[in-house]
Amino acid sequence: MAINLDEAIQTALEFEKKVYRVYADAVDRIDDPVGKKVFKQLSLEEAQHVTYLQHRLEEWRKDGRIDIRELSTVVPDRERILDGKKRMAQSVEGRRPAASEIDYLKNAFEAEKQTAAFYRQMVSELSDEGRELFARFVEIEEGHVAIVQAEMDSVQGMGFWFDMQEFNLEAG
Repeated sequence: MAINLDEAIQTALEFEKKVYRVYADAVDRIDDPVGKKVFKQLSLEEAQHVTYLQHRLEEWRKDGRIDIRELSTVVPDRERILDGKKRMAQSVEGRRPAASEIDYLKNAFEAEKQTAAFYRQMVSELSDEGRELFARFVEIEEGHVAIVQAEMDSVQGMGFWFDMQEFNLEAG
């Protein structure tokens, strides 16, 4: 059975609220200032997604159409990622993250992957208006997945940041 746009937006709201709660809970419960900053920024962005989707749902229910508006993101451009890579490596050097921070990152990673998968499905199943609405969310949520993965790799000392190796195993 195909999902209609009203149901898709309602489901999207559930996904966004779930991810928001993961980040907001992490902000309240971890002590590390770097982790707190990452979680805070992502929680604010997820809260914006909830508001954005609530407005689109109201429009849809009122007029039977939606106004696709620009949806901003904290996902950095390539230049900022490269600059951030250098700063991140310095800020976490010698730092041992709390187990709770890693647990929150893992929870966030799973929630973001599920959310991105839902949006990809909606892009493939919905008509033009729905496809246009959710295409931007695919980009943003996939960016969130990358940010959370990078943070996990970095705090766990995996040697990668945004899928870029931070060290060379073959270098003497």
